Amino acid sequence: MTGKSLFNLDEKLSGALCYALCFLSGIFYLIMEKENKFVRFHALQSTIWFGACWILSWLVRFVPFIGGLLSGLISLLIFVSWLYLMYMAYKGETFKIPVIGDTAWEQVNK
Repeated sequence: MTGKSLFNLDEKLSGALCYALCFLSGIFYLIMEKENKFVRFHALQSTIWFGACWILSWLVRFVPFIGGLLSGLISLLIFVSWLYLMYMAYKGETFKIPVIGDTAWEQVNK
């Protein structure tokens, strides 16, 4: 970890900000941050995770009878994961969501 990132912010703060607006802030940091691997990891993980959750939440609405319930449960999962991922990034942890985190880690460390 280099300590500083985009806009000369602390990398832990930038890592947490990658999750602030779900996949939108992840995309922003992925485009703008070129050097800090810690921030790039969190930006990519945020983009993949929240993008996948958003698509899944949208798709389950079409499931007859229980679609609304499933969508609500996914929304709860998104909210809890949003808080947890921001907290872990702010602590300086590279917490990896299974499969998605490993993929993001591999891409950042190419």
